[in-house]
Amino acid sequence: MSSSTPISIPEPAQELEDHTSDIDIDSDNHDDSETDSDTNPTLADDMIRVSSIATLGQMYKDGLLKAAAKENVKRSVNKALLERVSLFRGDIVKLEVDSIVNAANKSLLGGGGVDGAIHAAAGPKLVAECRQLNGCETGQSKITRGYNLPSAHVIHTVGPVYGLPDIETKAAQLSSCYKTSLQLAVENSLKHIAFPCISTGIYGYPIEDATHIALKTVRDFIESEEGSKLERVIFVIWTPRDKGVYETLLPEYFPPAEESTSTESAEASTTASAPAE
Repeated sequence: MSSSTPISIPEPAQELEDHTSDIDIDSDNHDDSETDSDTNPTLADDMIRVSSIATLGQMYKDGLLKAAAKENVKRSVNKALLERVSLFRGDIVKLEVDSIVNAANKSLLGGGGVDGAIHAAAGPKLVAECRQLNGCETGQSKITRGYNLPSAHVIHTVGPVYGLPDIETKAAQLSSCYKTSLQLAVENSLKHIAFPCISTGIYGYPIEDATHIALKTVRDFIESEEGSKLERVIFVIWTPRDKGVYETLLPEYFPPAEESTSTESAEASTTASAPAE
């Protein structure tokens, strides 16, 4: 696997929500223009390759992630996993990966937020293929081609609408969104998968609760024999709120290797003991 070049998490221009209501969007509402190439030319010039997205291991080394307090750490150190997981702040439709996940509604025919952005960038062939899938149930996932996207495939998953009193059911459904998406990636021999925040927009799932579920589910899967086939899982975030939550919780599920923290401590000690000129 190619090594990652450290980058700063980019600042997006505006906030997007990840869901809208379950509405059926006619193909007449989509741009019917098509391109001669497989990738939308408006995305080709600024598409983002996996090799340019820093892994968690690199982010720890660069000081972009800090170790969690010991009492908050939920999983043991696994240095190999740190090179297979990334956090990226920016536009998911620009990622040149094997698959991106779409936070879809049950119709799979498009909506607002990231759902609408993916359909708009992919072009009308995406909604045409989605029409053949007969929708999707909450907590389940279905896969299509990416068409004009830099991503080869889109995995559409339907997150739960948050609400009392069925919190445990909603949590299980949200976990299933991540797990079934990961399973589809492996079943289709895909090496990369990029997730947006699922259900945390208009569907109302609290971001901290949703992030715990996402990180736990992904950690369990990629540590399994089935999940070992995936080379990179990317969590794509957009808002400052989401960025703060992921930076806080990632170290609880993917704690840094000892050398990462010891290197930082050594550098700090060297700086502190350097003689004044």
